[in-house]
Amino acid sequence: MFDNLTSKFSGVIKTLRGEARLTEDNIQEALREVRMALLEADVALPVIKEFIARVKEKAIGQNVMSSLSPGQALVGVVHQELIAIMGGETVDINLATVPPAIILMVGLQGAGKTTSSGKLAKWLIDHKKKKVLLASCDIYRPAAIHQLEILAGQTGADFFPVHPGQQPKEIANAALDFARRHHHDVMIMDTAGRLAIDEAMMQEISDLNALLKPIETLFVVDAMQGQDAVNTAKAFSEVLPLTGIVLTKLDGDSRGGAALSARYITGKPIKFVGVAEKLTGLEPFHPDRMAARILGMGDVLGLIEEAQRGVDLDEAEKLAKKMKSGKGFDLNDFKMQLQQMRNMGGMSAMMDKLPSQLSHAAQNVKMDDKVVNRTEGIINSMTGQERAKPEILKASRKRRIAVGAGVSVQEVNRLLAQFEQTQKMMKMISKGGMAKMMRGLKGMIPGRR
Repeated sequence: MFDNLTSKFSGVIKTLRGEARLTEDNIQEALREVRMALLEADVALPVIKEFIARVKEKAIGQNVMSSLSPGQALVGVVHQELIAIMGGETVDINLATVPPAIILMVGLQGAGKTTSSGKLAKWLIDHKKKKVLLASCDIYRPAAIHQLEILAGQTGADFFPVHPGQQPKEIANAALDFARRHHHDVMIMDTAGRLAIDEAMMQEISDLNALLKPIETLFVVDAMQGQDAVNTAKAFSEVLPLTGIVLTKLDGDSRGGAALSARYITGKPIKFVGVAEKLTGLEPFHPDRMAARILGMGDVLGLIEEAQRGVDLDEAEKLAKKMKSGKGFDLNDFKMQLQQMRNMGGMSAMMDKLPSQLSHAAQNVKMDDKVVNRTEGIINSMTGQERAKPEILKASRKRRIAVGAGVSVQEVNRLLAQFEQTQKMMKMISKGGMAKMMRGLKGMIPGRR
């Protein structure tokens, strides 16, 4: 997502290497590089000007601690200003009203309103333990209503059906009455989008807003639109009392401009970001964590939260007991670890949250989702006996497994070598050799011994 920005900021740090302190001369060149990086990321020009001015004011003349280099000192200033420009603090979704709390989803067509409505329902059910009703006023796209119905079934939310000929106001009134009678905590109302802002669209959404009096009016915007996304958000905010922004497709090839500009331009907080296609791929927006990721520091807190949600504690406990009893770590356990990784969003989602140095190291050893899926396919081609006793895998068995999985014998050998490394580390853990395990990990990362 922010690869280009991250690499540019890394280059800025290198230019300041060897300097004793931050001065107007040495910081001028560094800030020129920062400005270019932000322009390439499609950050709005007023945001860039304000950001550069604030960084320059705070950085020039700052004494560098003996434990820090000038580059690191500048990163500290940039980090704080990135957090400030994106809103400073995390703003939680507001549900403090007499149920049902109504959330109105607005935005242009194709921004991801319907999918985001389903993801938000999933998040509210999983994290807030709310009873959620999904409804849609998008009478112009019957497929959108059907899509929302499918999402409701997948998330565990209830769905309010729409009958042919019903108008948006009629649907809104009926859905609200249904939510009250069935004691829903939250009602999420999806609305129609257009390919561009027009008077009829704005009037319809404005009328719905006046009728429903939502506690949250969330503007859903495609982050891949860059600066255009922010301009659209501003136009909506002038007509509707927006309470927040949902940025979608941050897992795509977006340059990050919308994330850095949206709060400053609209004055509305970014409340959620879409980070993956699956229904769990919606996260609350944390300015401090996003700033850390932009600067290549990763989002370790986010990774820990994913682990807490995605790891099956019962399975983990079974594995711990098995290791303690001396039964050893087999390919069934290895496969289970891969599945746990998938529950955490997959390898690519995990890599995105790691500090840049570790992320690059992992990429160097080809740790991506395709490799993980192929590895699981190879294990699935084995018999139960072969998974429990990998040592019996000789040439003829490997050829049969390779054919079954649609891979080469070399890939089967590569998996077994990877398994052996993991098995050694698990043995160290079971014997209390954490220090040995860490040394083993260093050896697995290219360039570290």
